[in-house]
Formats: sequence, C-alpha cells, structure tokens
Amino acid sequence: MRHCFETSADLAQLSLLATPLRRGLIVEPTTWIMMSATLMLEFRTQGVKTVVQEHVPVIDAKVAQKLLATRLKIIWRRTVAAAKLRMPSSLRAGDAMPDESPMPDEALPQTLAVAPSREQTSTNRRQPKMAKTKEKKKAKPSGPKKEKLVGLTEIYRYLRRNKRPIYVVMPTPFNLMGLDQWVGGLEFVNYFDVFDGQHPRVFKPTQLGAPVFQSMEDVGNYLVDHPEFRDRIKQRDPGLAVFVMFDEKTEDLCKEIGLEIALPSNELRHRLDSKIETTRLGNEAGVESAPNVMGEADTYANLNKLAASAKLGKDLVVQTPYGDSGRTTFFIKSKKDWDKFSSKIIGEKLKVMKRINHLPGTIEGCATRHGTLVGPVMTDITGFEEITPYKGGWCGNDISPAILPDGVPDKVREMARKLGNRLYQEGYKGVFCTDFLLDTDTNEVYLGEINPRVSGASPPTNLITSTYGGCPMFLFHLLEFMDVDYEIDIEEVQSRWNHYDYWTQLILKQTEDKVELITQAPQSGIWAMDDDGAISFQRAGHNINALGDEHEAFYLRVYGVGEYCYHGADLGCILARGRMQSDDRELLERAKQWNSAIKAEFKSVPLTAQTEVAMPADMTAGKWF
Repeated sequence: MRHCFETSADLAQLSLLATPLRRGLIVEPTTWIMMSATLMLEFRTQGVKTVVQEHVPVIDAKVAQKLLATRLKIIWRRTVAAAKLRMPSSLRAGDAMPDESPMPDEALPQTLAVAPSREQTSTNRRQPKMAKTKEKKKAKPSGPKKEKLVGLTEIYRYLRRNKRPIYVVMPTPFNLMGLDQWVGGLEFVNYFDVFDGQHPRVFKPTQLGAPVFQSMEDVGNYLVDHPEFRDRIKQRDPGLAVFVMFDEKTEDLCKEIGLEIALPSNELRHRLDSKIETTRLGNEAGVESAPNVMGEADTYANLNKLAASAKLGKDLVVQTPYGDSGRTTFFIKSKKDWDKFSSKIIGEKLKVMKRINHLPGTIEGCATRHGTLVGPVMTDITGFEEITPYKGGWCGNDISPAILPDGVPDKVREMARKLGNRLYQEGYKGVFCTDFLLDTDTNEVYLGEINPRVSGASPPTNLITSTYGGCPMFLFHLLEFMDVDYEIDIEEVQSRWNHYDYWTQLILKQTEDKVELITQAPQSGIWAMDDDGAISFQRAGHNINALGDEHEAFYLRVYGVGEYCYHGADLGCILARGRMQSDDRELLERAKQWNSAIKAEFKSVPLTAQTEVAMPADMTAGKWF
C-alpha cells in the first residue's frame, strides 16, 4: 500500500484521474485523495484502462458507496502518508492535506458514509417500520464522532502518540511504575523524591513547610493544590488525573483547574468500598462470601445470638464496613476477645463470618465496555514479624502459578470477572482489586472484599500482563476514560495473561519502635545479592522489568535522608523474580536476607529533646503502598 505512488507511471495515472474527479464529481479534497488512491489499487490489479472505463464515467453516489465503504478505512493511514510525499505539488495547490490520524466517518460526504455492520443491519431489519421512520426523523448528533481503534496495534499506537496530559498523582510512582513507557503525555506527580530527581517523567513540587498527612487523600490534595502544579496545569491542554485515594475535596480542587479525574466518582467508590455493599453485590453476581450474617451487636451475648441465627459457631471473624481490612477485621472466640475489640465494633454495621482455614489472595480486574479483564492470581504474604510490626499485616504478594491447587486459579478469575461485570452495571469502570479466601479444607473460593481503586496489587499486575501478555492491564482503564472508542477480542487478550513466571513483591516496614532522623538511605534501583547474603547497588533503573536473574531485585525507596523513620512506616518495596514464600506459607531465607540487608542500608540518629516531629494520629497514613 505505501508504495502505490512509487513510479512516474503511477503519478501519471493519478493525474489522469485527478481532473475528472475534481470537476464536480467529488470536490472535497480529502475524499478526492482517498478515491484516487482507491482506484490506484485497482490499477495495480486490473489495469488502468479497465478501471477507468468501469468507474470514472459512472462515479455516482451508489458506486462510490460500494467502492469506498469496504476500503477507505483500511487504506487511509498508509495512502495519505504516501500521497503527501509523492503527489505533484501542482495537484496539491490550495488543498489542506490531512494528517496521519485515522479518518472519522464525518470527514466523508454523507453519501459516502461507511456501510453499517452486519450486526447493525440485522438489528435494523428486526425493527418495525414505524421505528425506522422515527429514526430517520431524529436530529443528527452534533460534533465529531469518536475515533475507533480496532485491535491492540492501533491501541498501542494511539496511546504512544497521546499528547493529552495524564498526571499520576500519588505519594510515589509505585502503583503505576513503568506505565510511562506505554503512554505518551503521562507523568508522575509525587511527594517523595524516590529517584533523587533522576526520573525524566517525575514532577516533584517544592515542599511547602512541613505538611502533616493523616491519609493518602491528604497527599493528593496537597499536590493538586500546590502552586507549582497549578501553574504547570495552566500552561498545558486540559488533562486527566489518576489517584490511589481521593475524596470530595480532591474532586473540587481538580474541577477548579480543569482536571478530569480518570476514575469513578468518590461517592460511588465510597459506597462500593463498604464490606457490607461488597457482600450484597457479590451475592447478586453469584459470588459467594464465607458463611456469614449481617447485623449489629452491642454485647458479646448479642454477637453470639447473631452468629447462632446463621449457624456460624463460636469462632468468629467480625468486620466493620470501612477501612483497611487488617485493622477492621477482628477474630473473636471468647469474651476476652470481645472486650478487647468491642469499642471498634459497637455501633457499627457488622459482617459476621464463620472462621475457616484459609489461604488469602488477591486479583486485579478491569471493568470495561467489552467485559471484565483480569490479571494474574496472587497469594498474600502476611503477618511476618521480620517485615511488619502488625499482626496479620500485609507484607506483599507471591505471584506463583503453582501455589494454588489445580482449578482454583480459574475459579478466582471467574469470580473476578463476575464481580467486574456487576460493578460495571453499577456505573463503575476501570481497575479494581478483589481479595479472595481459599478454604484449604474444601478448595472453595470465597469473596473477601473489593477495593475499587488502583491498589497495591497494581504493580505486579501490570508487570505480569506487560511482560508475558504484551500490554499492561491499566491501558484498558485509561481507554475507558479517554475520548476514543475501541474494539478488542477480549478473550484473546485475556488468554495472554493466564501464563506467567514466578515473582514476589515485599513491602518493608520499620519494625523497631523508635522515631529517628534518617542520615543514610538505600538508593532506588537494581540491587544484587551474593551467595553470603550481602547486597550491593548495581545500576539505576526506573522499571521492574529491568531485572536480570533471581540474584537481583528492584528496590523502590520511600523515606530518604533528612526525613524521619518511625514504627510501622513504609521504608520501601522490593520486587524480584522467583518466590520468597513457601507452599506452606513460610518466609523463605532469601526473603529474610533481602529484608534485613535493605534495612541495614538505613542509618538514623536519635532526636534531641527540642526536635519537633509531627506524627500522623492514624498510623495507616504511613501506608504509602
């Protein structure tokens, strides 16, 4: 196609057509170029004389419709590029040549609009005549029709050439690290300078004072409201913003500066965040939770009465609607347990479950107009005292195709698909994270909770789907919020993501109960461990897929020199090839070595009595992953 104007003979043939076509038959320049190029293809296969005799004398609307409808969309990009380069300047004089973007239907004369698809035609045939008449009388939609991308190749090209600003506003680049390799116009707006100013797509505003953040929403609001960021927005076209967590204030701040949040509304996300609502939606989608009952309890006796109504026994798991599951889930099997947690339970709507022997895991999905895509199945790494000070606290994820029994990964993927489709019916679109529980006695899979947001599972999900499946899943999230239509074979895309290698993600928290000033901190990038467990910095790197063998790991730092470390603070994240947790859910030796070696790279000094350190009242504010 791109060589159709290579020879002087080709140009002569094009000139032969140019005059009659432009003398009133098709006067719109873009259409003239495309019609000429289409007939040039016919020259190649049938000869000039045959084609001219067949088409030029009878170039009315019907013939043009038939000729162009099946060809123009396909040849547009390559033909126009060739026409620009090869067509004589005398033929181009006075015409505004089109660019290389795909040709929308509205750029064609009305009589040359692309024919409807088979599905549209069959649908129209089924409509009663009266409906057809009414349809004809409807006013034509105003404005240009959305561009349509067909297949992954066009999606890749569209996103790579994107110029609309996309701001990933988060404490660190962690959650969507590496996405800038796929999407043009994307940059990270961060509070922590984890790459020491060396990442070309990270914008870190100058710190104003000593802000005290009580939540991740506070970080996002601080960044969006920062004068330097606002000035940056003014100098650019209207853009999109992506957050991990945001609230009504975030929405108001973004509206003030013309930023569109590329996520479902805060109101919808807050409703879906409730564990009570999650259970309801799961039931409607045909996704079971562990045996449970809903209700309230203000005494231990009332809790037992509520549990007895559903035959749950005495060994119970009690959850309140909102908050991190590690801090809103309570294990109660005695009056002593009730007395310990009752202040956080009384007055709340409760989900009371039977305690089961289980293996916890997670999977990320993306609810789209074409159905729900799901990422790799992961199991959780939780509660290891070397890594986290919190009992049962999240320490990371084990991405292992072999850790779950046969058939279970398929059950988990099907569960996530059903939930995603149900969420889309609620108006939710884009990525979400689903926690699941595998009953190790029966191999039944139960719904744990839904996190309607970009999550801590996003980095390994995008790593796996891009490394082994050709594209990060978050691309489809962005497409749902961009002004473009697209068409994919969702089953073909999904099949790419079902097979992958072993990876591990570890979240390192400070376990020592101290507050000190950091004087030395390990650099973000690629580190290597020798056979004795000693580590050394190898090279700078901004993306996880730059790793070599299992001796290497990517480390992303959070707190650096001049900042404070404290009990429970996120010090950084390790992502590495291979496993760090056994099938029996024991921490492997290499995990312990990486944890201790990275933490040994930190140096800190005690504070003086005069040092003022503003600590968050809620320690979950330090959970930056």
